[in-house]
Amino acid sequence: MNSLRSDSHIRAVLGPTNTGKTHLAIERMCGHSSGTIGFPLRLLAREVYDKVCRIKGEDACALITGEERIEPPNARYFLCTAEAMPRNGGNRAFVALDEAQIGADRERGHIFTDRLLNARGREETMLLGSSTLEPMVRKLVPEAQIEERPRFSTLTHAGSAKLSRLPPRSAIVAFSIEQVYQVAELLRRFRGGAAVVMGALSPQTRNRQVELFQSGEVDYIVATDAIGMGLNLDVHHVAFAALSKFDGLRQRRLVPAEMAQIAGRAGRHQTDGSFGTLSGSRRGAPLELSEDEIHAIENHQFAPVTHLFWREPNPRFDTLDVLIGDLESRPMEEGLALAPEAIDLAVLKRLAEQPDIAADVKTAGNVRRFWEACQLPDFRQQGADAHARFVARLWSDLRHDYIGADYVAARISELDNPSGDIDTLQGRLSAIRSWAYICQRPDWVLARDEMAARARSAEAKLSDALHQKLTERFVNRRTSVLMKGMGKDAGLLRVELKDDGQVTVEDQPIGHLDGFRFVVDADASSEERKLMLAAAEKHMASLLAQKAQKLVADELGELRIENGCILRGDQPVAQLEKGKSPSRPRLLMAKELGQLDPAHRTRLEDALQLWLEEQLAPLAPLRALEDAATDPEAGTEVRALLLTLADRNGTTRREDAGLAHVPKEKRPFLRRLGVTIGSLDVFVPALLKPAPRQLLKRLGIDNRPVRDAMEAVHDGENQLAAGYRRAGKQAIRIDMAEKLFRAAHESRAKAPQSKDARGFRVDSALATSMGLLPESFRSLMRDAGFRPGQPVELAEGALGPPQPVAWTWRAPRKDFAPRKTDRGPRKPRKDFKGKDFKGKDFKGKGGRNANPSEPVPARREPKGDGGQAFAGLADLLKKG
Repeated sequence: MNSLRSDSHIRAVLGPTNTGKTHLAIERMCGHSSGTIGFPLRLLAREVYDKVCRIKGEDACALITGEERIEPPNARYFLCTAEAMPRNGGNRAFVALDEAQIGADRERGHIFTDRLLNARGREETMLLGSSTLEPMVRKLVPEAQIEERPRFSTLTHAGSAKLSRLPPRSAIVAFSIEQVYQVAELLRRFRGGAAVVMGALSPQTRNRQVELFQSGEVDYIVATDAIGMGLNLDVHHVAFAALSKFDGLRQRRLVPAEMAQIAGRAGRHQTDGSFGTLSGSRRGAPLELSEDEIHAIENHQFAPVTHLFWREPNPRFDTLDVLIGDLESRPMEEGLALAPEAIDLAVLKRLAEQPDIAADVKTAGNVRRFWEACQLPDFRQQGADAHARFVARLWSDLRHDYIGADYVAARISELDNPSGDIDTLQGRLSAIRSWAYICQRPDWVLARDEMAARARSAEAKLSDALHQKLTERFVNRRTSVLMKGMGKDAGLLRVELKDDGQVTVEDQPIGHLDGFRFVVDADASSEERKLMLAAAEKHMASLLAQKAQKLVADELGELRIENGCILRGDQPVAQLEKGKSPSRPRLLMAKELGQLDPAHRTRLEDALQLWLEEQLAPLAPLRALEDAATDPEAGTEVRALLLTLADRNGTTRREDAGLAHVPKEKRPFLRRLGVTIGSLDVFVPALLKPAPRQLLKRLGIDNRPVRDAMEAVHDGENQLAAGYRRAGKQAIRIDMAEKLFRAAHESRAKAPQSKDARGFRVDSALATSMGLLPESFRSLMRDAGFRPGQPVELAEGALGPPQPVAWTWRAPRKDFAPRKTDRGPRKPRKDFKGKDFKGKDFKGKGGRNANPSEPVPARREPKGDGGQAFAGLADLLKKG
């Protein structure tokens, strides 16, 4: 093995998905005079190429993949697939390798291992990958500085759900084309459709399908494990339709690291995500994740990679036998394992056994050229035998000279046909990708640039046709529009009430309103009527609110809620009195409206009630807490917590929550309600958004100040804003503070537990990105029990960055703390029979059976002139 390692600064930035590793590499590269980044997918290389072009300009950027080459003469920044990037990094200032853990992949691993060992930048090198790669980096690249980055958002297990119960913005992952089509077909029938993403699709088709999902035209995307890498989607939930796949050798269950790579697509940047399984997707045992798998995925803890696959990167080309022998030679370095036989080696060995081919491959130049032909990727996925026949036909032309332009043009013309079904178009796309790869080779095709342009044009045309076919098959526009209103995102739809009473959803007519009653379109079929009625039921509140809004506007004009009143201008129209719960105020019409005739007044009051219900929509999470408090399933302990949360508008300090009395088995019940149990606070993240906070303020329910944008951090004020906690001289939103605490606890869990360990490192990068000042960050962390150690100064004359400060942690408090005096907890007085002074059995405040966290009531002062009488009695006793 020839290592081309240099003395450049090497950083290994490791962590789970959604940690900003690739974004960091782009920033670092753009700060250097030149750079190269190697990616696992052509699609990801193209996406980053577009970003860098916007920063540096197209003349400075190059895109090099097996099928596409954009290389301006003065290009300084190169975005490549790993196979296409130079082995040594190209002698550029900055070099990075993305998803370096693919070195453990059976088919492509040896490529990534070679780049990990040899690709170096003159000034800086970055290795990006999973935390599982850390032992191999320490072993193979000991000079690398390892940095771990926490995930920006939380990933939680949501259990199993039927296809009909999946939330919008979900991705369903399957591991066969048949299952992908089956799930997509069901979603078309019951949810209006889904985008489809598979590894066999061309990058253009995948982009178009992803855009279908990203734009909101469909709320679901069905994909193979191709979704696990290189696709940044607005996915909130990932559902596994299967937990096993065929890996080329056998059908096996996914390992937790593979599950996490896919589940990590849920939740991007600071938006939390969830994952689970699809129930009812197969016969036999239900599809379930084990407790160990769930724990590993949620906490990003996986078995480390124990070896990387390696294959001789510089084989000799003396003869075919020597070439094959070198490619099958075993590595000498510990931690490397011989790569399994990849398809290029399998094709080479098959063709080397054919006498007519082996007889012509004699010189070193011919052996090298023949090996390059065998390395043509199997885009058709037909297996070694079929691919070997294609390579043999290719070699029949390459052995003598170039492939004729007329022959290449004829093959491209045969494939440039956008007619046919989905499978036919996919087959043509795979074939055209092979010709696109062939046309990119510098010495294979005459009129290379012209043929490459023809191949790209045919691929674009076929991609458009395939996208159209997929959309026609798996997306029903009218059903999609109607079904979108069945979920939580119904407010995103354009529901309109025409002047003649007709109701349309995204310009699709579904019926009309007769008074306040919905009547479905009489021309609809039986199946459509069911769907329209179901959709109308979900939209009914919106439809009636629109009609009520029109009626209210005609009768009363523009209204607003302020200080617990409904106002028209400055004139009260109705008072909002306390109802059965804070989120359900009772409407009391103004006295001036009592002069209307009863029928008109009733109609107006109904319309006003509907208008109010529409305005109260942001308080739905608060209503869920109030409703759950009456659920027998909750139990008394959880009911008390829910009532406390509801009374305090969705947030309470942990010490006031009484968590010590909440059984652990009730925690999932709380999570389903959207309740987060944090280090210092118990809160509902959905109620920390601007709309509910402002509405609570206008209703007079919560009189604390409100931040209009509910930004993560703001400068401290005299009175703390609702939804925030103090952080030194600043204030931080409660859920953002919890992200920092969780990241710190994760670092504490990963730190060495030996007696010699001196604390753990806390990364302040996330806090800085939120806008938290260093002193505010330290103050906040102290509240949660974290204490920074003293900075370690460098020895005199020493150079380099300062050593990271070591932190320690100690629990700052318990979930409840009884009030204590110098003599212990205060207890009420009892007589010798265990009765209180009213003669009742004592079981209440302050006794052995009392809740120690409940405050002791203040002693009552005597009423009337009792105080003077008591003073007079004291004087008599003194005289006596």
